[in-house]
Amino acid sequence: MFATVEIPIWLLVLIVMFAVVTLASHLLFPSVRWFFRKRAERLVARLNEKLDRPIEPFKLARRHDMIQRLIYDPEVAIAIAEHSDQEEVPENVAFEMARRYAREIVPSFSASAYFGFGTRISRWFARLMYNVDTSQAGSDQLKSINPDSTVIYVMNHRSNMDYMLVTYLAARSSALSYAVGEWARVWPLSQLIRSMGAYFIRRKSRNALYRKVLARYVQLATAGGVAQAVFPEGGLSLNGKLQAPKMGLLSYIAQGAKDQARDVVFVPVGLNYDRVLEDRMLIAADRAGTRRFPARMSVIVRFTLRKLWQRVRGRFLRFGHAAVQYGAPLSLKEFGPERPVEELADELMQRIGQVIPVLPVPLMAQVLLKADGPVEEAKLRTAFEAARAALPSGAASLDAWGAADVFDTALVHLLNRHLATRSGSEIMPSKDEAAVLRYYANSIQQHVQHDAVAAQIVTD
Repeated sequence: MFATVEIPIWLLVLIVMFAVVTLASHLLFPSVRWFFRKRAERLVARLNEKLDRPIEPFKLARRHDMIQRLIYDPEVAIAIAEHSDQEEVPENVAFEMARRYAREIVPSFSASAYFGFGTRISRWFARLMYNVDTSQAGSDQLKSINPDSTVIYVMNHRSNMDYMLVTYLAARSSALSYAVGEWARVWPLSQLIRSMGAYFIRRKSRNALYRKVLARYVQLATAGGVAQAVFPEGGLSLNGKLQAPKMGLLSYIAQGAKDQARDVVFVPVGLNYDRVLEDRMLIAADRAGTRRFPARMSVIVRFTLRKLWQRVRGRFLRFGHAAVQYGAPLSLKEFGPERPVEELADELMQRIGQVIPVLPVPLMAQVLLKADGPVEEAKLRTAFEAARAALPSGAASLDAWGAADVFDTALVHLLNRHLATRSGSEIMPSKDEAAVLRYYANSIQQHVQHDAVAAQIVTD
């Protein structure tokens, strides 16, 4: 019994490793998990005291538990059986497929990652790149929403910067859950995005089982009171205009709300920028008739290094203004959950269009495009102010600045980007950049499309 046994070193190392893993899994890991769980609960309790809309328990549920709840949902079970019959595969194969879809969709929200890292990075980056309008016109209406309602922010999609901008500005009220496309499903970006509470969707998938798993997750999150941010357009606008809405997520939310006591309140949000980081890439995709954006990493790295070098030398110029405005909330119960989702989508898109902010560069682009040739700067200034004065009440995010500030800001940015040229006292739109000017002008066409004042002055 006490005899010496000789074993190879590799076997001894393997035995010790198994012993360490067993000890850790039975004694150390549970204690560590308990420690961090308690710490996270205290953090959430402190956050909920500051937030206008506290973080719902559904959002804090363990990811594994949420996946199990989703794949054993009765409606998903029916979809699994139907998929098995239609595709002539064993039901356990269809079940594993549903599990894979659920693991792909369900996020792993971390309050510390969202509020400790995500919102701070979003705030830093947004303010580094833009002069951010933090007035949040219309935000007072959010305070009147019933605390027991589920809030869904619906917004136009101008740039991938939208995620950071809205996360930063909404951090005072709630933690938002985004639907994110396939572009973000790359490691380690995917893990960070999941920890921020976002869920991945395959926008082009027509697989009925996948759509059911996705629909049930959205409906369970909505029933659980999770505040969500949705882009009804389904993707970035390629030409700057507000696009026709997609019915997918809106239909899931509306269908799930029919049998729920909790009301769903949609909050229209309008976003706009003096400069969209991806503008030329989007314009090129629009010309090519495709939604593929072939951004080369070398171009991105070169652009980033150039801007950092400008900042080091004190010559960095922010990309103008970025602004967010809230519209009048829409209660689904008052609107009528039984009405066609197309009517709901049209109403929401109309409200979004009404609150898209008018910024200096888009307004200047509108005026310049109406000029046939060179324009005296004085006349251009008069035309710009006429167009500004003709804007509908509440459309512009320009009220904080004087007339000279707005005009000069717009002109400097257009000249620096060579979208316009100066010859003496005359300003002329660059012919080679007409598509870029039109892209920015399109973003506010719903506000100025009936205005002829500026055109009359410019052509005098």
